[in-house]
Amino acid sequence: MINSLQRLWSQWPTRNSARVPRNGQMGCYIGLMSGTSTDGVDGVLVNFSRAQPVTLAFASAAFDPTLKAQLLALNTPSDNELHRCALAANALVRVYADVVRQLLQQSGVQARDVAAIGAHGQTVRHQPGAFDGCGYTWQLNQPSMLAELTGIRVIADFRSRDIAAGGQGAPLVPAFHDAWFGQTHHAVALLNIGGIANLTVLPPQRFTGPQRRPIVGFDSGPGNVLLDAWCLRHTGQPFDDQGQWAASGQVCQPLLAAMLAEPYFAKVYPKSTGRDLFNESWLQNHLAGYSNLAPKDVQATLMALTAESARQALVGVDMDWSQLLVCGGGALNTALMKAVAQALPHKEVVSTSAKGMDPMQVEATAFAWLARQHVLGLPANLPQVTGASGPRILGASYPP
Repeated sequence: MINSLQRLWSQWPTRNSARVPRNGQMGCYIGLMSGTSTDGVDGVLVNFSRAQPVTLAFASAAFDPTLKAQLLALNTPSDNELHRCALAANALVRVYADVVRQLLQQSGVQARDVAAIGAHGQTVRHQPGAFDGCGYTWQLNQPSMLAELTGIRVIADFRSRDIAAGGQGAPLVPAFHDAWFGQTHHAVALLNIGGIANLTVLPPQRFTGPQRRPIVGFDSGPGNVLLDAWCLRHTGQPFDDQGQWAASGQVCQPLLAAMLAEPYFAKVYPKSTGRDLFNESWLQNHLAGYSNLAPKDVQATLMALTAESARQALVGVDMDWSQLLVCGGGALNTALMKAVAQALPHKEVVSTSAKGMDPMQVEATAFAWLARQHVLGLPANLPQVTGASGPRILGASYPP
């Protein structure tokens, strides 16, 4: 029996070399992202084999209402969670597989020519450092099932290794931001406004090693998570299209000040957050005593909270940057983009489309890049961002 296993193991690299070269030189990777907004899955197919990576296809799929409700419910303690988590993960992966199918159809690329899929999973709990000094993060996923459905190697569970090394496990995208958006001669800032907003500030790339200032990155606070929840409750719509409803209201300054007094905003980075903190219960606690406030005014105040918490976070970074690139769903919210620009009157605030990347593709592309780092055996976390004890190769591999 032992000899049989040894023979099988010795054959493994040869049997799989046609699918995933051991040197990682196969250029096509897929990235899948379903974020805190819990609205659906974005996917990209990227060819990294050229000097300038090329996006070959982009696809997305919305969650049906039942799956969305299941995922949102799993963000808080409830009955029979293990069973419900397992079935929700299976349903999520079927959506992932559908997005992969769309990407392959659009591009004409064959599954055998894709080195790996980077599948982030759906975060339902994020508690780094909590309870026992290590804490945990939990992304619903079923990477084995995704590998079976697609016939492509899957890289998943990117955050856990960083947390095991003492880090926050988030944000993981700053290293990718530096590779894609970093500038040689000047610093640049990025703000991703998904359900939670996270920022990155990149020093100029003309310096290397100890001469270069550290990259800064952390979660600044709520992005769309509270805006979407309030909009759904009062209008029946999943999001405030272009921020028109928020723009029709008036900001309640006392409520805004009370929200900004949340201790998370004053914490020094490294730090990260999620629905564990910024959720409807948090909002309802702050709304106690404001029962006469019109719903549209609450929406206007929540939009101001996203913009102002981002401003405060950026102002707290000691780096001279002049341009802010915005990505994520918030970049499509005209009123929110205007609010961010007004909060930073002496900075240029533009979508990442100004740098050649659709704002809805940035995070999915980041996870394609993270999958590539794993296949190449290269670290992908930034210890100065996450607080980990050192660089780590992130993710676990599930062969086809």
